[in-house]
Amino acid sequence: MSDDNARPAADARPDDHVIVLFGATGDLARRKLLPGLFHLARAGLLPARYRIVGSAPAQFALTDEEFRRHARQAVQEFGLSAPDGTAWHAFEAALSFGAADPEDPRPLLDAVRHAEQALGGEPRRLCHLAVPPDAFRSVIAMLGDSGLAERARVIVEKPFGTDLASARALNNAVHAVFGEDRVFRIDHFLGKESVDNILALRFANGLFEPVWNRYHISHVQIDVPETIGIEGRAQFFEQTGTYRDMIVTHLFQLLGFVAMEPPTSLAAKPLRDETAKVFEALEPIDIAQVVRGQYTGYRQEPGVDPASQTETFVALRAMVDNWRWAGVPFHLRSGKSMGQRRQVVTLHFRKPPLRMFPNSLVGPHAQRRNALVIDFDDPGWISVRFLAKEPGPAMDLGAAEMTFRYADSFRSRHGLEGYERLLLDAMLGNQSLFTRSDGIERLWEISAPLLDNPPPVQPYPQGSWGPEAIRDQIAPHHWYLPDGHQG
Repeated sequence: MSDDNARPAADARPDDHVIVLFGATGDLARRKLLPGLFHLARAGLLPARYRIVGSAPAQFALTDEEFRRHARQAVQEFGLSAPDGTAWHAFEAALSFGAADPEDPRPLLDAVRHAEQALGGEPRRLCHLAVPPDAFRSVIAMLGDSGLAERARVIVEKPFGTDLASARALNNAVHAVFGEDRVFRIDHFLGKESVDNILALRFANGLFEPVWNRYHISHVQIDVPETIGIEGRAQFFEQTGTYRDMIVTHLFQLLGFVAMEPPTSLAAKPLRDETAKVFEALEPIDIAQVVRGQYTGYRQEPGVDPASQTETFVALRAMVDNWRWAGVPFHLRSGKSMGQRRQVVTLHFRKPPLRMFPNSLVGPHAQRRNALVIDFDDPGWISVRFLAKEPGPAMDLGAAEMTFRYADSFRSRHGLEGYERLLLDAMLGNQSLFTRSDGIERLWEISAPLLDNPPPVQPYPQGSWGPEAIRDQIAPHHWYLPDGHQG
């Protein structure tokens, strides 16, 4: 479908497809892609006729039967649906494997040809590159040289470069083979139901959009602390760090959804045009407003440089210089080995100008009032925090809240995880929730001051909320999570 078309209908089903999973023996395929594809198949959301061809370098080659056993184990361990019954047998029968090295893709080409012959006609191809970043360009070139790029769309995993120069080089390599309308840069955060619901909350309700601006909102927090450490990924993390891994890839994308102007429709082009305008309005990162941290014990992790300056934590202030948001700080925070796992956007409203309530809450905890909190973890919830009169003869005020919870409000039988939703969208050709090349390059451009001159990392204890310096960094405001934890 064209970028100008509307989003597919809820019951839309993709055309016949051959799905090629590069990196099919890797961790991402095992945890997300194979279980997700089976869940889509069981829900009746995959094409009526499809085949899935796994691929990996020749040294990791599997037979078709070995790949089917690998997929069964993956679905058994990580899937929402058990690998049994007629649904599993049909899915299993659609699996095959073809090894591919850049200099010898013939086993993969044979596997794809057999899959397409089984379907008949000219099915679409979807190539998912679940491969290390240093392999992207060689796989893309192989797709072009071998002819597999014909009738194909390509899904590219993060990170989309590590700075502006590498992002441009990667985009140039991809565009040499695929037009932008066939490129799907995947960010599983944007596939979450609760993130998409930000659009519904803002633009489908006259209650919120009129106050969604600098005249009514004092500051915004986007908070994604994680309790896990680097999970044995020292080689990847030492080259990446939290800023590249989380802020550019995930949190800035969320900022784009929160801060965008109303699009003319929810089709891909107008939606992505508006997020691109937000990114254009972002000021270059002010390193004086950045705190980089490293949890105690990180340098003792296997494979980590004993003198490492790689950050496992980042807190920063971003400013959007446009008519809607000028002067409103967006405070972004993410880190490893922190006190709690959360995924939260909080919009703090300005205090009322009249001081007619002498018994109102005072001190930092008063900031938990006058707030709209969006938890975008699965399944997610939305809460409005305000003050209300406590029962009794005096005008005493107490904190109150109204909360909508996905789990309590809608049937979740057809709910999809982020990867599942985005895999389906890619097959339908819907780019609404995928990042665009110009947006990615702009985010690396505003990141240059920080990447070129990063402040030294500051230590923080595991299980804490980051270095002490974050209190000064966010002043005069305070870091809060919705349940009252302060950082």
